[in-house]
Amino acid sequence: MNSDKDFTTTSPFIQNENEESDGDFSTENERIVQSGSVTVETKGKIIHCLTVIGQVEGHFILPAQNKTTKYEHVIPQLVAIEQDDRIDGLIIILNTVGGDIEAGLAIAELISGMKTPTVSLVLGGGHSIGVPLAVSAKRSFIAPSATMTIHPVRMNGLVLGVPQTLSYFDRMQERIVRFVTDNSSISADRFRQLMTATGELVLDVGTVLDGESAVREGLIDELGGLSNALECLVRMIEKGSE
Repeated sequence: MNSDKDFTTTSPFIQNENEESDGDFSTENERIVQSGSVTVETKGKIIHCLTVIGQVEGHFILPAQNKTTKYEHVIPQLVAIEQDDRIDGLIIILNTVGGDIEAGLAIAELISGMKTPTVSLVLGGGHSIGVPLAVSAKRSFIAPSATMTIHPVRMNGLVLGVPQTLSYFDRMQERIVRFVTDNSSISADRFRQLMTATGELVLDVGTVLDGESAVREGLIDELGGLSNALECLVRMIEKGSE
């Protein structure tokens, strides 16, 4: 899958400085400016780095002072990465407090369905909808000092006190449980227990897992940092090309 172009680290898309831009690079540069992502070369492999930071913004625009990851920027990027033969692998860096459930789940569903080798790395925190995003990659890592918060589905704004509302919450929650358990080693019963635990969070129910606990529970595959995640991704790429 490697391109025969001489990639360097002098431009956001790592284009050979002696080559003229062919139009595709300018479009990619705009995406990089909007999302903070970058494409790099390591050990002869072209790897795209996608960051998910702050809140995952969905159908409603969040206040300007909020750090956000906009799903309308991320989704086209993932499609482009999957279709670009120059990109060998994808690393997803997560430091998120959560956000819009359906937007985050849509991104996670796209990542889990990619043929491109994918690795995720949780740094700082991967909370709420960040949990499905972390497990959506083919291999997941978490820093020892990072944490992940697991809690039930919440909703802001007007909520009707009718049985249909509770049914909707249950179905939304089961979608998340099913996705997480399908893409990690944790069982559905154990994930529900962590989601509804009391005494762990102030004014809320749920569980906070540090890096070691997340691995022990089977939610995340390995403890590690950036170098571990990149080495794993390179091995996955090499194995796939054999």
